[in-house]
Amino acid sequence: MSALPSQAELESSDALAGSDRDLSVRDRFKPNSAKAYRWSRKNYSRQRRFIDIWTFVLKLLAAQWFYKKSWSYRGGATEENKSLRRRALAIWIRETFLDLGPTFIKLGQLFSTRADLFPAEYVEELTKLQDRVPAFSYEQVEAIIQEDFDKAIPGLYRSFDPIPLAAASLGQVHRAQLHSGEEVVVKVQRPGLKKLFEIDLRILKGIARYFQNHPNWGRGRDWLGIYDECCRILWEEIDYLNEGRNADTFRRNFRGEDWVKVPRIYWRYTSPRALTLEYVPGIKISHYEALEAAGLDRKLLAQLGAKAYLYQLLNDGFFHADPHPGNIAVSPEGSLIFYDFGMMGRVQPVTRQKLLQTFFGIAQKDADQVVASLIELGALAPAEDMGPVRRSIQYMLDHFMDQPFEHQSVSSISDDLYEIAYDQPFRFPATFTFVMRAFSTLEGVGKGLDPDFNFMEVARPFAMQIMTNGHSSESSGLFSELGRQAAQVSSTALGLPRRIEDTIEKLERGDLRIRVRSTETDRALRRLSSVNMGTNYTLLIGAFTLSATILLVNQYVWLAALSAIAASVVAVALVRLLMKLDRLERML
Repeated sequence: MSALPSQAELESSDALAGSDRDLSVRDRFKPNSAKAYRWSRKNYSRQRRFIDIWTFVLKLLAAQWFYKKSWSYRGGATEENKSLRRRALAIWIRETFLDLGPTFIKLGQLFSTRADLFPAEYVEELTKLQDRVPAFSYEQVEAIIQEDFDKAIPGLYRSFDPIPLAAASLGQVHRAQLHSGEEVVVKVQRPGLKKLFEIDLRILKGIARYFQNHPNWGRGRDWLGIYDECCRILWEEIDYLNEGRNADTFRRNFRGEDWVKVPRIYWRYTSPRALTLEYVPGIKISHYEALEAAGLDRKLLAQLGAKAYLYQLLNDGFFHADPHPGNIAVSPEGSLIFYDFGMMGRVQPVTRQKLLQTFFGIAQKDADQVVASLIELGALAPAEDMGPVRRSIQYMLDHFMDQPFEHQSVSSISDDLYEIAYDQPFRFPATFTFVMRAFSTLEGVGKGLDPDFNFMEVARPFAMQIMTNGHSSESSGLFSELGRQAAQVSSTALGLPRRIEDTIEKLERGDLRIRVRSTETDRALRRLSSVNMGTNYTLLIGAFTLSATILLVNQYVWLAALSAIAASVVAVALVRLLMKLDRLERML
């Protein structure tokens, strides 16, 4: 999973850092300097949105239909031509999402984490989804603040820059100063956004229901569940009070660490549609030349970025779900600054352990462990026969995971896992995909800072600490291997009583099924089936013969001939069936 290159709704580090590119950013986001989208307004037509959205869906269905038809390809339906068409379709989807507005931009960014549901070309294009759009007017900003605070801007702020630092589909960012002198930035939500969400999500529910009932796309996919999850994330992201609470929680979790900074929320100047944050200057973490010019150690910053995320995930279980370079900056002292807390993830301790077991199972090429941990995570639907899934996973592990653990790449692990998952009975929860995307994103950021950076090596001490319940994992060589084997044996031994208990419960409920194959029984069943088929053939021959006789008596010669031919065809089939029955008799 790749990082989202541009997260709408966030103050980018350029905006928050007050860099020397502010003027170019402002020029870029002047209201008349970009395309005027039809959705960029306060009031929306339900009928117009219905037509626009369903037109896109029908075009997509038509494109998918043509994709499967070999005659629609010039030069034949080669794999190269199919790949080119998938790429062109993915680009069209990305551009159409931008035209359809905020709801679809956010859905596209969420779908960019679901490589288990969509082809790689679609996921790759959706990660490029940029949602920087024309800014809305300062008069609309004034109206929103007046409605939410019952005060005009001069009553709340000493100064308020009418030209936004950045504008996106969900809102825009203005620089301001409080009467007490603090420098702040103010995020203001786009007018009419909630109404647009209500209209679009109602339409999207019908589309999700259509896909759920589709004979091909609906099989094994919980589209309505995916719709509900997307709704929850979208509503949370446009609630600035929720974002403020997330920022406070995030800051508290790092209160003992001076190498992480989080902008303070000014609650007196915050509402569901306007969020006032502390102005925290810094250098964007992907501006490598600027970091070096400031005398900052890029290798250390790469280590700190990974450490910060592992700290969030493994210690707190409350993590930043979108840590792309636009959301992380570096202070002049070398501290990491995090921005935008609209999209956060929460992981329970037991889930953290299962995630780690999945990663270690992949790294150790243990298909059984991977399958077991994915089932317990809810990422894989259990079936009566897990053999095919386990063999698929083992094949991928044997052929694509041929490097030692410390040389593994998070991106390659996630790509391999999604390669297995695509079009299989896997159901990755949103939290799982967010974690995987964040891992891959941070690995990319780390490699940009330090080409020798390895996320898995940084993660190893954290992961081993969790897996061994806090015991030291510094041992190596023979003792490390013996410890790992002992842990596996003890884990199996401790889990054995529970497995026996589960089996007994299934026996009591009558849910335990035993499958026994007997060659003789199979032959007898085939013989019985053939006898029944012979009876049917005999009845058909009699019916066709009687029909031919009646038709011939009534001088319908051609119809009688057709009935006689049909009777002859069935008679041939009956003779072949009798010969087959004779062979079965000799075998028995």
